[in-house]
Amino acid sequence: MTTARPGLKVTHRRYVSYSHAHYAGNLVDGAYSLGLFGDVATEMCIQTDGDEGLFASYDEVQFLAPVRAGDLLEITAELVRVGNRSRVMSFAATVVGRGTPEVAGSAAAMLTEPIVATTATGTVVVTNR
Repeated sequence: MTTARPGLKVTHRRYVSYSHAHYAGNLVDGAYSLGLFGDVATEMCIQTDGDEGLFASYDEVQFLAPVRAGDLLEITAELVRVGNRSRVMSFAATVVGRGTPEVAGSAAAMLTEPIVATTATGTVVVTNR
């Protein structure tokens, strides 16, 4: 277990399967990114406090670019502020790879310029304090 301090980061990568496509153009709903933010927040709390934590709120959620089935996402949480039991984190979901079915059915490529798709800040409360 590490000490909770601002600046700590946790990063996950996740492939977006076609089963998550919800809209035309293989678009994935915005809640998908928020669920991934919960995953990186959970790891952050486990690393820093030995507790999974409970989300109290999201603030400033912004959907900046579409997330599509076939995308490879990088999801990052950064610890911004540490209270007695609260942890404020900033989140980003960035598209780092994308399916290219126009090339071939299962073709994909890493992006030379990653695309920030979703950002947010959120507060998590750890109960094991």
